[in-house]
Amino acid sequence: MRQTLPIHSITLDLDGTLLDTVPDLAAAANAMLSELVLPGRPEQEIRNFVGRGIDHLVLRCLCPGAPLPAAELARAVAIYYRHYALANGRAARPFPGVIRGLDAFRRMNLKMAVVTNKAKAFTDPLLVATGLAPYFEFAVCGDTLAEKKPHPLPLIHACERLGTRPGSNLHIGDSKHDAAAARAAGCPVFCVPYGYNEGADVRKLDCDAIVATLEEAAGMISVINAVAAA
Repeated sequence: MRQTLPIHSITLDLDGTLLDTVPDLAAAANAMLSELVLPGRPEQEIRNFVGRGIDHLVLRCLCPGAPLPAAELARAVAIYYRHYALANGRAARPFPGVIRGLDAFRRMNLKMAVVTNKAKAFTDPLLVATGLAPYFEFAVCGDTLAEKKPHPLPLIHACERLGTRPGSNLHIGDSKHDAAAARAAGCPVFCVPYGYNEGADVRKLDCDAIVATLEEAAGMISVINAVAAA
């Protein structure tokens, strides 16, 4: 741990950090493929396509590793969005330790916000459907600003709204985009090992700690803040 400042707020990634959304994403993907008269894909395969946005997920589902004309991709993405609007939040569930971790953050009076690359039209309903919305001040979504993760702007914007300096805002995510965005913004960053890093090993990421659960992260924050106050 390189952290020396106390933690005053927390920003959290959504898909793969707070929620396992792959069942919904996979349901929408396979509904899209069926409508396009293409073979479906196993949920585990689709899990490895998650992490770089819906356009990338759709492209990987259609033709992994191959180019696709822009018009064809746009048509497939529009079909996917239609199906995902119906599937969003139906099977998504918090990962183990998430609720206990969020409750611990709340007891520590830490302000919380979601910073995700998911579109706002899907983010807000998903947070409500899974019961997580009351924990957060707001969500910075993939279409909130001109840039999204791994650009630092979403985290800088979130810190401004939370009234926290980046050095006192801990970002928790599951991917290289979270780690890169946090580093560029000047935020400390924890990574969880259970998320959607396109199958890559999170231990190779530039992060301050890897935490098995958000509950474990809460314990580490207690230690950091105690040391900072000493």
